[in-house]
Amino acid sequence: MTENGDSTTPRAHGRVTRRTLLKAGGATALTAGAVTATASPAAAADMPYDAIVVGAGYAGGTVARELGARGMRVLVLEARGRIGGRIEPGTLAGQHVELGGGWFGPGQDLVARELKRYSLTTTEDVHATRMVMPGPNGYASHSPQEAGARLNSLFADFYAGSEQYFERPYEPLHRKDLLASVDRLSLADRIAQLKLSGVDHDWVSGATSVFAGGNKTGSLTGLAQWYQLAGGTYDKFLSVMSQLPQGGMISILERMLRESGATVSLNSPVTAIRERGGLTHVEVRGGRVYQAPVVVLATPVNMWSTLTFEPGLPKVHTDAAREGLGVPHATKLWLRVKGTSEAVSAQAPEGAPILLLIPQKQLPDGRIFVAFTGPALDVSDPQAVRAAVRGLLPEARVAEYRAKEWHKDPYARGGWGLRRPGQLLRQLPDIQQPFGRIVFAGGDIASGWNGAFVEGALESGFRAAEQAATIAG
Repeated sequence: MTENGDSTTPRAHGRVTRRTLLKAGGATALTAGAVTATASPAAAADMPYDAIVVGAGYAGGTVARELGARGMRVLVLEARGRIGGRIEPGTLAGQHVELGGGWFGPGQDLVARELKRYSLTTTEDVHATRMVMPGPNGYASHSPQEAGARLNSLFADFYAGSEQYFERPYEPLHRKDLLASVDRLSLADRIAQLKLSGVDHDWVSGATSVFAGGNKTGSLTGLAQWYQLAGGTYDKFLSVMSQLPQGGMISILERMLRESGATVSLNSPVTAIRERGGLTHVEVRGGRVYQAPVVVLATPVNMWSTLTFEPGLPKVHTDAAREGLGVPHATKLWLRVKGTSEAVSAQAPEGAPILLLIPQKQLPDGRIFVAFTGPALDVSDPQAVRAAVRGLLPEARVAEYRAKEWHKDPYARGGWGLRRPGQLLRQLPDIQQPFGRIVFAGGDIASGWNGAFVEGALESGFRAAEQAATIAG
């Protein structure tokens, strides 16, 4: 069976405070561990706020906590009936699964600091015992060591030169003089430059398309920066997606919002942001308007085009909204598989129905796997899903599955952020700057781990909180 759309979040519990959760429009409570309040939407509209945050993902949660620590009264408006944004917990076969972002990793210092702050631990993801990769005649099995050595060699060539143009990967414009010749390249352009053999082409194009949602869309510099942030080898790059936090990916955010003391209004999709008389007026669907001296827009960039801004946004922001930053196709597929309990990983060439299959928890009668699919797979068709899995693992029988199509999510309109060709030089640092009383936040516009990483959302949230506090006075 397939489930597309938001998962059901657990019922909240805990003590009641005045400014923690506003259940607007019949919203369910926050995820477990959060606290609830009984304020009505009308009462919240009349309450004075020092800042409004649009979006209850990691960037928004960081802003809310940091502003709350300054004694500011913060309202968080969240379109969904849950917190998390592109982090979304779910269940399959009675097991916890992550329908959105799923991993942290070593070297992500802001995440490590938050884990320590809230006394949370992490566990290592399952290590593959066998890797299925494209071969000259279908697929072939390799040991993880053999496949890893080949991938390291291929991607050392693919990212050659990035150690120079991203000499300081947390400062992506440090070698702006070297970026002009490479920032215009798509991943497909770079693959073509290398003139790879058939099998090598399939290994490289499959690996990059998983992250880009299409190699013609994603930029070389987008992935190259991640590669250098991780330490400049493919092994290290993969390691930054290897740790599972205690309590799931939502665990830090729950604690952030609880600590913030902010009012969190669920089921409150923002439709317009207007600046009038020294205040921002933020309108939600249904017509209710909230006011504050500053608003922080902490949504995916792909959502900006759905909002009305008065006055209109600067060119860099309108261009980003029109072009998009989230990958155009992003489907995460969780599967309960019988017929094998082996921790086998599989990767396919670009264009395949399933691009990447990763082993997860072993079960008494099989194993749970997580997969990333391409546009070629219709996840609403169980027969197509079963056939796609058998194409990689002939012995596997899909007992049940759950899919999340992020490009169809009305409040994401795409997957994780990844810059497109030319966007790095055209957008940074201007896209990070406030406009009037509007401040912009989100992993999509981070300087360091931008796009697919909580680390980038935290970085952006800290910067936006400083900007918002300055504007609010």
